[in-house]
Amino acid sequence: MNHITYDYYRIFYYVAKYKSISQAAKILHSNQPNITKFMNKLEEQLGCKLMIRSNRGITLTPEGERLFAHVSVAYAQLKEAEEEIAGYSSMHAGTVRISATETALHGILLDALIKYRKSFPGIHLFITNESTPEAIQTLRKGAADLAIVTSPVAIPSGLRKTSLGTFREILVAAKDSPLSEKAILKPADIRKYSVIGLGRHSKTYELYSRLFLPYGVEWQPDIDVATADQILPMVKAGLGIGFLPEFMAKQELELKNIVSINVPGIQPEREIVILEDSDKTLNVAARELKKYLMTESEV
Repeated sequence: MNHITYDYYRIFYYVAKYKSISQAAKILHSNQPNITKFMNKLEEQLGCKLMIRSNRGITLTPEGERLFAHVSVAYAQLKEAEEEIAGYSSMHAGTVRISATETALHGILLDALIKYRKSFPGIHLFITNESTPEAIQTLRKGAADLAIVTSPVAIPSGLRKTSLGTFREILVAAKDSPLSEKAILKPADIRKYSVIGLGRHSKTYELYSRLFLPYGVEWQPDIDVATADQILPMVKAGLGIGFLPEFMAKQELELKNIVSINVPGIQPEREIVILEDSDKTLNVAARELKKYLMTESEV
């Protein structure tokens, strides 16, 4: 294969686009003899005629038309990449793709995004709401720049973890629940009540299954929900009791719409973490968001 530089194709692109050597020379800040020389050299190396010159301008041959179709696509992609990189450098443009669990969103991501958007309104954010295993898969497939998830989490090889802090989960019940006046609930008695919790697909399910196992209790929610934020309204409605991150229950506890139940031995502390691909370099916009997340975790 003949070695042809990018400049040859760039010059051909403008000659073919405007059907004019003089117009291409003007755009490229060159002159007609130089442009003609490059086009002759390109035809020589490719071994075919690309254009027919006449007093009325340039007409592409069938070979020239086919080459122009490919060069146009490549040139457009290169131009888009250059503009994107320039935008990233100035933080006026770009995209950050985030896969986050519901708990991570409410625990830290939302506050960080509010501040980030105020500083960089031109950055496009693409956010998916997934379980921890799903978020890891999305990250590994390259469909996310960052995964913001909660423990327990097994970190696959090739991923890097950054801790953003911890939170505690508590058991809550409706204010008029039979449990509302009880200060303590033994783990073994949990099955006496209707339990609301995340389903088997989640790491939360695995966590509580492990925590209740020493007490001879099989963790099996009576009402399975898809996301953690669905638990609170169901508890308030009296449909059952459920474990929630303390920060998600705080407001309703202060309003006395729900009550917190002490379950000795079952007060798990969990971690919010950032996961990223160890083999890839984050783009500028994603790196800046990571800084905001880490700053938010220190507040």
